[in-house]
Amino acid sequence: MLRQYELVERVKSYDPDADEALINRAYVFSMQAHGSQKRASGDPYFSHPIEVAGILTDLRLDGETIATAILHDTIEDTVATPEEIEKLFGANVARLVDGVTKLSKIEAQTENERAAENLRKFLLAMSDDIRVLLVKLADRLHNMRTLHFIKNEDRRRRIARETMDIYAPLAERIGMYEFMNEMQTLAFQQLEPEAYASITRRLELLEADGGDRIARISSGLKLLLGRGGLDAEINGRRKHPYSIWRKMQERHISFEQLSDVMAFRAIVPTVEDCYKALGIIHRRWPMVPGRFKDYISTPKRNGYKSLHTAVIHAENMRVEIQIRSEAMHAQAEFGLAAHWAYKQDSKKGPDGQVGWIRDLIEILETAGSPEELLEHTRMAMYQDRIFAFTPKGELYQLPKGATPVDFAYAVHTDLGDTAVGAKINGRVVPLRTPIVNGDQVQILRSKAQEPQPAWLNFVVTGKARAAIRRFVRHKERDEGMALGRKLYDEIVARLPAQLAPDALKEALQRLKMDDEPALMIAIARGQISDAGLMEALMPGSSGGDAETAPRQREAISIKGLTPGVAFVLASCCHPVPGDRIVGLRHPDEPIEVHAIGCPKLADGVDADWIDLSWRDGSDGAVARLAVVLKNEPGALGVMASVIGAHKANILNLRLDNRDGGFHSFVLDLEVRDLHHLTRILAALRAAEAVSSATRL
Repeated sequence: MLRQYELVERVKSYDPDADEALINRAYVFSMQAHGSQKRASGDPYFSHPIEVAGILTDLRLDGETIATAILHDTIEDTVATPEEIEKLFGANVARLVDGVTKLSKIEAQTENERAAENLRKFLLAMSDDIRVLLVKLADRLHNMRTLHFIKNEDRRRRIARETMDIYAPLAERIGMYEFMNEMQTLAFQQLEPEAYASITRRLELLEADGGDRIARISSGLKLLLGRGGLDAEINGRRKHPYSIWRKMQERHISFEQLSDVMAFRAIVPTVEDCYKALGIIHRRWPMVPGRFKDYISTPKRNGYKSLHTAVIHAENMRVEIQIRSEAMHAQAEFGLAAHWAYKQDSKKGPDGQVGWIRDLIEILETAGSPEELLEHTRMAMYQDRIFAFTPKGELYQLPKGATPVDFAYAVHTDLGDTAVGAKINGRVVPLRTPIVNGDQVQILRSKAQEPQPAWLNFVVTGKARAAIRRFVRHKERDEGMALGRKLYDEIVARLPAQLAPDALKEALQRLKMDDEPALMIAIARGQISDAGLMEALMPGSSGGDAETAPRQREAISIKGLTPGVAFVLASCCHPVPGDRIVGLRHPDEPIEVHAIGCPKLADGVDADWIDLSWRDGSDGAVARLAVVLKNEPGALGVMASVIGAHKANILNLRLDNRDGGFHSFVLDLEVRDLHHLTRILAALRAAEAVSSATRL
């Protein structure tokens, strides 16, 4: 673990004007706050934030970021408060620490929801200050380095999978390839331990057989470029196990068939020297067809620049070589951390380094569910890119397989919404036509057009998919309201008298509806019967036996819901006061209230989950019981007597099965709360005539 003076010296070595007192205060405060806390490794917990800070000094980050790293776990894991952090370390550090803390507080019911919430918080944090993301990535990197100390294998694999799916791609997206490679290697070791061990062992044997092959090739490459008048720094390495394994999977080949397992990097002073070095190398060794990529003239979206080539070096051995300038190398090593490009130019164009962040923020505002968000953001991260041009020559990057509809939404949402056709390179084509690299795309539009649900069958960008789904949801809502209004008018026409001016307002209160649009949608969906609506509008008009949709009682009150919002006690689990409960919110439907152990919750991954609890004084709900009685005279009376003695009301009784000496009944029972229900079940089980009694 870095000592206090060592950490300060690291920062001062690249930033002599850094606030030394700030870092010293943070170090002492964090050490005192974490106290005797331990990590899974047995080390003091305090060692973790210091190591995270040490990782960030390698990126040459400012004193505020280093202080944030030291303090990043204090609010979540100690008694420290945001107000205390702000008082001692200033508003900037407090804001950054709060941002990192929010990223850590992920509470979700499924793997996909957890991942989606992670991405949501990451991206919202990134739109404010990229340093929050940098601290979190360093935090995850150090946790991955110590992951082997966690004894629970399932937990290790979950953390590794999350790292592989979310954190490593985010590191790649902002150009931090060293972070990405180490995260992938450590995650791969946990997720595919046998493959990792096998590839590592074969790499070691290959290295032993070849002796100092990497050193020999590096020396030869440096000598070759030197003869051509270039002073180049050459770095050679064997490829990472995960990179090798992924190529084996993609190409369906064995390790023995994989010929390029070594990579070399030539760093030269200028851009002109990069192309000069490329010419020297290609004149000396034959190039492998299809393996040359020019990321200098066409950088990656995260700003990465380099020349990539592969050559047949000797003994028919393929060797990958990257050629870059010193400035490009700094960008490749540290990514956005190298100069925080977003500060100087947060409104860069579609080919800027932060354009992808802006796109994903827009997706956040249009995604209808966590799963939809995850789908969109993963597509934006993982797919290979193509380049296409507007008629004015503006360059846009899109995923491979993108269509003119994707292109239109990339330019502007309104252009996508009104697209009726397209021209690619001057020729009219269907909207589902895939765009290829270098195409010029012109979108034909009409004000009368609107997004078509069929477009979802071929668009590939998250931005397009989210915008289309949002329009479809709104259109379905509008159509539902129109249908509901038509049915409402027909029902009102059947009332025995004309409605009073405030009748609708009072009906909304009786039905516990938020507003008139919610009522119309409920009518369209059949959630309110004709008689129920008539009774709500004009009490007594339905004969007094109306059935309203929301199956809640006046005495029931739930914490966590907006007052007056419609909710339904789920009929699958029949929650009662005292049960731990959770709400499922589906678009344009009343919130379903389920007991936390309800099996139906597994089907609710596409809903928003709401943490709920019963308010004090909630009284009365319906529980469903399965009771098996012995087939003997008076057994049914015994059951009714026990229930009556406990002052509970049987609302419904159904004979479910007859099996020789036993009769099975299902009954709905009105009870006060869980304690009341538990006492009734205990009394039933104690009765001689009752074989079994369970809650359904």
